[in-house]
Amino acid sequence: MYKDRQARLYKRGGDQLQFFSVSCRIGLFCAARLGGQRFFRCGGVSLAVSNLDMHALFVLGDLRAKLVKQFQSRFVYITEQTPEGIYIAEIDTETALVVDDKPRLELKVGDHFRAAVLPSREGGKFELKFRDIKLTVYGLGDYAFVSTAQGEGIVFKEGHNVMLVFAANEQLQEGLSKTLKAVTGKAAKWRKGELVTFKASE
Repeated sequence: MYKDRQARLYKRGGDQLQFFSVSCRIGLFCAARLGGQRFFRCGGVSLAVSNLDMHALFVLGDLRAKLVKQFQSRFVYITEQTPEGIYIAEIDTETALVVDDKPRLELKVGDHFRAAVLPSREGGKFELKFRDIKLTVYGLGDYAFVSTAQGEGIVFKEGHNVMLVFAANEQLQEGLSKTLKAVTGKAAKWRKGELVTFKASE
């Protein structure tokens, strides 16, 4: 079942926070499972994965399933934190259209968000894109699950850039940047604009 949805996007540079709207599409996903030696099972669809390392597929497939579960909450926030500042997007999942491409192990949010398990020289990778933001994680050590009184999130890291996908219990009305920075801070520690530590989930 699909629904029209809207996203509120914010971009923070220095002390300025800009607001604009964009139509989105988000995909519902059934938890992935591995069946057989060389096939990946997603719901009722079996997929050949000869180009993906089995261990990477287990880890990244599970990570993807947990990412999609974030969108079961009405308000989902996507942020990217870099030495230059923080970028924030709010998605209302009651009004957004959900798209899931199971054969490609891909989740899409319209033309703006994409998350997919892909082959790589390392055995497999999980690539996330949101507008001009792009992050790639390869497995354990590159992500962390965080929990606060406001909701649950997944923090992804590549280099000195960090992306957060946060499922809020309710819409964040005030202190948006401060709240989401605190959520990210559960896993990533910054000093003078530089990422100095990252506490990954095991």
